[in-house]
Amino acid sequence: MPSANGGSSWDRDTLPEGDEKKQAVREMFDAIAPRYDLVNRIMTFRLDVRWRRKTVRDLGLLAGSTVLDLASGTGDLCIDLRRAHLTPISIDLSYGMLAADRSGAPRSQADILRLPVRDRSVDGVTCGFALRNLLELPVFFDELARVVRPGGRIALLDVGIPKNRVIRFGNNIYFGKVVPRIGALLSDGAAYRYLPKSVAYLPEPDEMIAMLRRAGFSDASHHLLSGGLTQQLLATRD
Repeated sequence: MPSANGGSSWDRDTLPEGDEKKQAVREMFDAIAPRYDLVNRIMTFRLDVRWRRKTVRDLGLLAGSTVLDLASGTGDLCIDLRRAHLTPISIDLSYGMLAADRSGAPRSQADILRLPVRDRSVDGVTCGFALRNLLELPVFFDELARVVRPGGRIALLDVGIPKNRVIRFGNNIYFGKVVPRIGALLSDGAAYRYLPKSVAYLPEPDEMIAMLRRAGFSDASHHLLSGGLTQQLLATRD
């Protein structure tokens, strides 16, 4: 979607909001889908593989449990869920990402703020690196509470802000300067300039925990992974 200056709506100094943000996110992920996995592996030094596998383990669900993987991208988490003997269902707003999904899981294109799923019908939910792309986190958490059965589990990942000043300084340089160059070389430069800036959409951890508890996940907890490069939210449906 072109912006006023003729570029992409995500390639500008100010971050898009409202419906413009939703459309920009969908079109951006459509654009980067073909080389998304390659860029992820390179820019995280394959740490993304470790983070996803830990997230699946931390779900703590029994074999055969049905898990929605939301904003599922190319299906990495679905593959890990299946390896853990769980039954994944892939849901993403981006058709380009779903078309590149290689997990073999059932797929559906949908807005994850309005899931095409019955109340209390799934055992768990995963979501990897998409919270900052959503319009309204409280609405998303309420939707998770609606579809997850009592006793079901959620495990959510997103980028973090390290507490250690040295790590934070290095991460800011890498994420803000190096990652966009990797993205420009291998995929869509505008998208990988937007992604580091999109961290600003995320509320503070305490605020997200409070949102989850209000939604019906009273044991919600927050964890920093790899020195805070990534953050994880875990919770059980009341």
